[in-house]
Amino acid sequence: MKSRIFMYLFLFTLLLVLFQYTNNKNVYEDQSKRIADLREKVEAQERSIQALQQANDDLQYFSLETNEESYSYFDDLELGDDLPTFLKDAIYEQNAVKGNNPLVPYESFRDGFKVNKIKLLNHRWMIADFSDGDKWGELIIKYFVNDDKSMDVEVVEYLLYP
Repeated sequence: MKSRIFMYLFLFTLLLVLFQYTNNKNVYEDQSKRIADLREKVEAQERSIQALQQANDDLQYFSLETNEESYSYFDDLELGDDLPTFLKDAIYEQNAVKGNNPLVPYESFRDGFKVNKIKLLNHRWMIADFSDGDKWGELIIKYFVNDDKSMDVEVVEYLLYP
């Protein structure tokens, strides 16, 4: 009887060890697969980040903020980091005029065209988007900042999308 108990105990232990081995092996393989999948996702995300950084660099190529020579042109004005805000605000102030913005050479049948977005290209040019809520277009603006911090503005080109 004692030998049968030991035999059953041995078989039970053997089955338990076999179950533990199989279970741990499956868990290990599952985790290995998960780790490999996550590594692939991380690598894909890193490639995506690099592509986005390259696209951002390409977009920032024509920008006052990243053009050191253009930015240093305004050193006499002592505006520092407020320079882009100063330049954009001078254009946005034209939106306060009742009716059309004086920079937009089109007449609107609604509330008037207003400048929505501005991109400073360098120390002389900017591009602006305008809209009246129904129609929209773009302007290329040539500007010059005087010593008294006033701004002379000339619209070089414009278009209104149909």
